[in-house]
Amino acid sequence: MFSLDDLKIDLKRLNDGETLFTYSLDSSFFAAIDAPDVRKGTVVVSLAIHKTAERYFELNFHIEGEVIVQCDRCLDDMTQAIESDNRLMAKYGEEYSEDDDLVTVAEDEGILDVAWFIYEFIDLSLPLKHVHAPGKCNVAMIKMLEEHSSTRSSDGDDKPVDPRWSGLEKLKNNI
Repeated sequence: MFSLDDLKIDLKRLNDGETLFTYSLDSSFFAAIDAPDVRKGTVVVSLAIHKTAERYFELNFHIEGEVIVQCDRCLDDMTQAIESDNRLMAKYGEEYSEDDDLVTVAEDEGILDVAWFIYEFIDLSLPLKHVHAPGKCNVAMIKMLEEHSSTRSSDGDDKPVDPRWSGLEKLKNNI
């Protein structure tokens, strides 16, 4: 089981200049964080933290690997390669807060948990549409989808199409 405590960084213990962290994350990370979209994968995260001033930190994440997501067409699992570079700023303050790309860490604690940020960066690097390569989808599911699609579209063939919808019909046929 993956411990999310490994992704908690004590900013107070960082030396001036740059500090590097490398995390190898696998499916146990996604299970531990209880991720809604990505449940499995193998990802390497390189995190460079640069102390820019006495109270400010610049965090640069480089994330690379593969995750398992659900195909939007056949609902089977599929592998999706990801790579992203993200930047986050952190500073000390009175209490924890997040404001766009600036995180305020309670100065008395000094701990920044980057686990959820890493997950969000992974999720944001995924394409909007998750679809297998042509011919790789589950054949039984595609057949069932085609049967239901043809049944639904044949119901309207008896009646003439309202001319206001003809432009949309052209778009539908081009997809």
